[in-house]
Amino acid sequence: RQALEEMRALYERNQADVSEAKSGRTDLIFLIRFRHCCLLRNQRCVVAYLYDRLLRIRALRWEYGSVLPNAIHFHMSAEEVEWFNRYKKSLATYMRSVGGEEGLDLTQDIKPPKSLYIEVRCLKDYGEFEIDDGTTVLLKKNSQHFLPRWKCEQLIRQGVLEHVLS
Repeated sequence: RQALEEMRALYERNQADVSEAKSGRTDLIFLIRFRHCCLLRNQRCVVAYLYDRLLRIRALRWEYGSVLPNAIHFHMSAEEVEWFNRYKKSLATYMRSVGGEEGLDLTQDIKPPKSLYIEVRCLKDYGEFEIDDGTTVLLKKNSQHFLPRWKCEQLIRQGVLEHVLS
């Protein structure tokens, strides 16, 4: 916001000086050019900042899944939330289009697993959790379970489960 306010002030001063330069004051041309260079520099800085935020928001989709924690969501602008939602829908559409009938969840194994099952501790009450073989596990706070990694990874990212290291 400060950069935009500075750019607005520089632009207005340049506009006033341009009208004076047109009436014959040629000594203002160098000042006008200098301000214009400052405007271009600030523009590059603002675009770089916005692009960095965009990359971070994209990384949040891969780290937290399709639902962002409230603490992160609170610090995003309406336009950033809208971009996140469009990216989320685009990624979901792509993942459904590859991998057969069920699609392919690209967000599952961000790092290659060392083992297929992991020991997890439940950090908060979650309720029943169904595994592919049909068994259900009751996830209560402080309970520990030995579950398939790919089924738990999303809950670990959401803060429901914690990976217990031996």
